[in-house]
Amino acid sequence: MKLVEFALILTGVLLNAVAQLALKAGTNSVGHIDFHVSNVLPMGWKLATNPYIIGGLSCYVVSVVVWILALSRVEVSMAYPMLSIGYVVNAIAAWYLFGEALGAMRLSGIGIIIIGVYLVARS
Repeated sequence: MKLVEFALILTGVLLNAVAQLALKAGTNSVGHIDFHVSNVLPMGWKLATNPYIIGGLSCYVVSVVVWILALSRVEVSMAYPMLSIGYVVNAIAAWYLFGEALGAMRLSGIGIIIIGVYLVARS
């Protein structure tokens, strides 16, 4: 895999990870969401105008464009497993930003993901 191809894949993955983290920050600022017929419009408006939600959705849009560019250059069987890097980034970022737990089991899983991504990238 060439450096440009890897950079496109990594950029797409990181934008996707940032999107997830921004959406989580948005839901944290909005609070628990209960959709009922009576609050669909107020809650929808609250979500649609939340800067974190808007930022997260924007990152998704850009990540799809970058991902399409990557897929035009790389086999999907090579590119798609690289999305797993996003799990690693999100777990570590969620621990750092939101205080989410990273126990031994999760860390073991992250280690397995890293090994798997390395093996796919080397193939």
